[in-house]
Amino acid sequence: MSGRTKIEMSDDVRQALRDIEVFADVLYPQDAEQPILAPTVAHALHEWLVEINNASELAKVNVQPRRFALLYGPPGTGKTTMAHHVAARLGKPLLAVQSERVISKWVGESGENVGKLFTILRVLEAHAVLLLDEFDALGSTRSKDKQASSRDSNRIVTVLLQKIEAYRGIGLAATNTKDALDPAMWRRFGLQISVDLPGEVERFAIIRKYALPFDLEDAAIDTLVLATRGCSPSLLRQLMDGMKRTLVLAPKLAIDISRPERVFAHVVAAIAPPPEMPQPPLWEKAAETLEDVAGIAWPPTRGVA
Repeated sequence: MSGRTKIEMSDDVRQALRDIEVFADVLYPQDAEQPILAPTVAHALHEWLVEINNASELAKVNVQPRRFALLYGPPGTGKTTMAHHVAARLGKPLLAVQSERVISKWVGESGENVGKLFTILRVLEAHAVLLLDEFDALGSTRSKDKQASSRDSNRIVTVLLQKIEAYRGIGLAATNTKDALDPAMWRRFGLQISVDLPGEVERFAIIRKYALPFDLEDAAIDTLVLATRGCSPSLLRQLMDGMKRTLVLAPKLAIDISRPERVFAHVVAAIAPPPEMPQPPLWEKAAETLEDVAGIAWPPTRGVA
């Protein structure tokens, strides 16, 4: 771990970071990406960071910084990237708890795992930022069903409510289905931030970022922005990675890259938005949209990576 972060840690913190890998991925500040955010989301996160960094000033008027934020929105909108960015801005690792590592098929074990998780977190709460990813898998609405599986799920929620209430560190939770959360769980969060699909301005910046080192002209990006309405950031990245992969490997794969519509048709044939998500024009109206793509300046110039 010493080569991965310059954060000073005591031996017990280092051991706890090793122990928590049973339940979580440990993401370090230097590996964080700068997210491209809608103005409302960027403002909410900035305000929260200012609160956290000025806790002593708030204490003078008997107010504490909000400790927990819920990030909710469609899949692929960058909620984990945002959480990692928040942790990096605070100079701390992110502990990205993976729900599937906590939930067990054995009755009673999942609740015990939540307890074990937060026992480790007691050592780390001042030294790291917590992320409960896919939070609906842990914090879903409690059932009145008397079956053992339902009672076990209810117990997980009850234990989690208690542990979050007692947790003194900074934490976030991320979910794609906020309506599935138990109402009492919702109230445990001082901030609830909607992370929606990117608008045109954000899509322009995301496409430009992930197209690098290929330099697409602004007019070309504008065309792709219209073609990708409804795309998540993760799908936009897949699209741009696919474009770059195709351009680089075309000689070895005998792919025709002489026209932009041929390149993007090749890429789109291999990736797709989730079926429950809006279908962007590049997929829903592929033939028509690829005609528009055919008009962009091509090929893009390649800079230094």
